[in-house]
Amino acid sequence: MKHILTAVAFVACTTAASAGSLADPVIEAPIIVQEASSSSSGKVTVALLALLLMIPALSD
Repeated sequence: MKHILTAVAFVACTTAASAGSLADPVIEAPIIVQEASSSSSGKVTVALLALLLMIPALSD
């Protein structure tokens, strides 16, 4: 009889210890707004790279 009462008390304590439900919580992702940037800086980079590659060829 003591074992049954101990088991009942254990089951009552373990069920009361779970807070909330067992379902996964729903977490909404933050919305990130990214502004469009112009690609004009890419042309300058390509031109500078071409200039740097031409310097050794022209120095010979």
